[in-house]
Amino acid sequence: MTSLDMRNNTLFMRNEFSTAGKWQLPIIQKQAINTKNIALIACSDTRCNDNELNRAKGVHFFVDDYRFEGIYKNPKRTLEKYSQYAFLLTPDFSTYSDMSFWRQIESVAHSRWVGAYWQSKGLTVIPTISWGDARSFSFRFDGVEQNAVVAVGMIGCKSNKLSFMRGYNAMLEKLSPSAIICFGKPFDEMTGNIIAVDYLSSRKVVR
Repeated sequence: MTSLDMRNNTLFMRNEFSTAGKWQLPIIQKQAINTKNIALIACSDTRCNDNELNRAKGVHFFVDDYRFEGIYKNPKRTLEKYSQYAFLLTPDFSTYSDMSFWRQIESVAHSRWVGAYWQSKGLTVIPTISWGDARSFSFRFDGVEQNAVVAVGMIGCKSNKLSFMRGYNAMLEKLSPSAIICFGKPFDEMTGNIIAVDYLSSRKVVR
């Protein structure tokens, strides 16, 4: 493959979507969903030609990265399977505070790109927001529109409540989300239009 071929290859360039912020992260457009009786299914529990009950759910990616890391490399492979579900949360690629900064930015960029790609194919997408220490606030919220429905995960947050709440409040200030899908039990101190989704209930998949 020549250099000209590579420059015309969107999966290599990843430059086909509108961007925002210093790091030019792809923008996930604000989309409305019915926030009553939200139910989620893990990406690892999805199946081709799933049943009607499961297709009415949204898909979450609050699982180990290895279960979905291929989505960014080959997004077309799972497009048909994921398109049958009500909506998709963007992949929660790991962004640990002790990661090098470039890796954190890369993980957020991958998540935003996948979300923008899904939207370009007509799917309903809700951005998943995560954060590390205060330094990461400079990019963690880029690529997400104001007043959008967003999602956050509580897995692993109980041991560092103070850090989580700093990021959560920074997200509220930056994005003013219309609703927050909270995967797991929220802290009492969390404010906003929170829609809690029980982790155990999400794993009760009917086959």
